[in-house]
Amino acid sequence: GYGLVCDEKGVLLADYWVSGANQEHGIISRRDGGPVRIEDFPIDRRLRILPNHACPTCAAFDEYLVTEDNETVSGRWPRFNHW
Repeated sequence: GYGLVCDEKGVLLADYWVSGANQEHGIISRRDGGPVRIEDFPIDRRLRILPNHACPTCAAFDEYLVTEDNETVSGRWPRFNHW
């Protein structure tokens, strides 16, 4: 898979995973292979995806802001180049 699905607070939605992705969107599937319950994902619902690979996203930034609480910046990490 491409990542884990969480609610906007970061709590894992254990029944779901990101089964596919492209540049425009990700595809969420149920772990048991059953149909996605559309009522679990109303149009305005915010999700957090924990990707298993983030190079395309990371490459767009010169540094990364580290936070422990999603509010306070506790560190700045410069990007490592030339891998």
